[in-house]
Amino acid sequence: MRLWWAANRGRGRQAAGNGRKLASRSRRFDHFELTDSRPEYDASRGGPEAPSSSARRAPRLSEKFPIRTILFIACLHALVGCAHQPVAHTPNRAALDQIVDEVIARYDLPGIAVGVISDGETIYARTSGELIAGSGQRINANTLFKVASNGKAMTTGMLARLADAGKLQWNDPVVQHLPAFRMNDPWITREMQIRDLLIHNSGLRAGAGDLMLWPEPNLFTRADIIAGLAHLKPIDSFRTRYSYDNLMYVVAGEVAAAAAGLSYEELIKREVFEPLGMTRCQVGAWNRDVIGNVAQPHMRQDNRNVLIRRDEANIPAITSAAAGGIRCSLNDMLTWMRMWLDPDLESRSGEPWISTAQRDTLWTPQTPISVTQRQREWFNTRFNAYGFGWRLSDLDGVLSVAHTGTLAGMYSALTLLPETRSGFVFLINGDAGEARVVLTTALIKQFTQPDGAMPLAHYAEILAREEQEEASADPLPDTSSRELAQPERLTKRLGVYRDPWFGEVTICGNGGRVVFSSAKSPLLKGDVMQVGERLLVDWYDESTPVEAWLHFAQPEQGETMTLTMTKVDPKADFSYDYEDLAFVWVRECP
Repeated sequence: MRLWWAANRGRGRQAAGNGRKLASRSRRFDHFELTDSRPEYDASRGGPEAPSSSARRAPRLSEKFPIRTILFIACLHALVGCAHQPVAHTPNRAALDQIVDEVIARYDLPGIAVGVISDGETIYARTSGELIAGSGQRINANTLFKVASNGKAMTTGMLARLADAGKLQWNDPVVQHLPAFRMNDPWITREMQIRDLLIHNSGLRAGAGDLMLWPEPNLFTRADIIAGLAHLKPIDSFRTRYSYDNLMYVVAGEVAAAAAGLSYEELIKREVFEPLGMTRCQVGAWNRDVIGNVAQPHMRQDNRNVLIRRDEANIPAITSAAAGGIRCSLNDMLTWMRMWLDPDLESRSGEPWISTAQRDTLWTPQTPISVTQRQREWFNTRFNAYGFGWRLSDLDGVLSVAHTGTLAGMYSALTLLPETRSGFVFLINGDAGEARVVLTTALIKQFTQPDGAMPLAHYAEILAREEQEEASADPLPDTSSRELAQPERLTKRLGVYRDPWFGEVTICGNGGRVVFSSAKSPLLKGDVMQVGERLLVDWYDESTPVEAWLHFAQPEQGETMTLTMTKVDPKADFSYDYEDLAFVWVRECP
């Protein structure tokens, strides 16, 4: 496949180119962050979608890479090979200012940093708002934001450098580097390769095990994650479906650490931040006040921006670093983008940061993703796929290499349009799901259809209307009758419960109420509420918005009480993966 970067090699820099607590449902408003719309596998139905542990032979090509994936990639080769070279449009600064001003005003964002690159050069850098709403501390181009899942490409880029150095190969079995690694199925354990860790094809439910990562802070370690994977049951067969997976990126970070003999944090600093001159980026443990200029997350409550999960002075190393635990500034992210848009991939030293062969690998489609109706209508999109830490698609006939990042109170988006050496990035320290979709769309149109672009309000109104229609057609369960559950009514259900990967929780009486409390995730603590005959948990922490139903299984004589959980809002953030929990009563309340 003759892609644009193959044609541009050697041209250098001269190349042309919910719950009750929040006003809205806690869903992902992001048409670039998709999951397949097929129903989850139900073991009671049987059928061809059942995850199987019976196959133990080596996979044929059609098993290792399913037929639909092979056909998809073949069609993509033809599509790209026949595509014309897009015309480079340089956005107008006045138009960019108008877009940014409008999105800030429409969504009342607490703070934002936006950067735009055209033909390999930064043409626009704009910041607005405050580190903390109302503080008077202004955001600038050096302000640190959580980039969340935009850090996944840093993890895969670092792995690519290790591959260039001969420390690992993409097809290496994971157990070659991490002997303790286990999946629920021994065959998958043996067959899982490094590449599989990066492309969301494990067969697990979207967000499976994410409760070991978020909400932060918590006490789970990377060793807990590697041990816990063996207890997470797949809902699909291995390598058959895109389903977003954060835990596998944590494992990938540990693979890199094992291959290089350094911690993930040391590797990212040595292999990414230092050679590229990303001088403000932070990972691992650091001091907020020594580093300074750190944006804090906000949520919307009562039509205002409310500070949540403010950093302590000493910021600890976090388990999720390889999946989404890096912080960078706008200037850092623009540096990161310019390297990717440079046909020679130059680092600060003038040497290539990675080989062009590795870049081609990172940007090769691996797992097909469904094209949504919105993508078809807004961008005439014909293909959508995941590479190694990047989402790949065509937008108005232009190749897009992109990703987004989402954490509580922090949203980001980064889009590269490599054929014209252009792109943009923005970082927001507020609740900005809809704002991200609208701003991303408006900025893309400045590059792909500047003369025919609809106003930002057009896209915003469509999203608002869709949300209203969805809320009417699929309303949240009515929990307004909730009242505190009484300990005396739940006597047979009280106790300490254990899940094999999440650990212990207590459901115990406390001063006339029943309190649910997780041993390792302190923010998952709240009152058990009675809603008719049902029970839910109302978390004390206002920034933990996804409430959970509790389902106790009445035991037969001699059996042990069990507990499962589901989201009150089934479409809430998948990282609250209550559905993967299976608790068993282990002892009386302390």
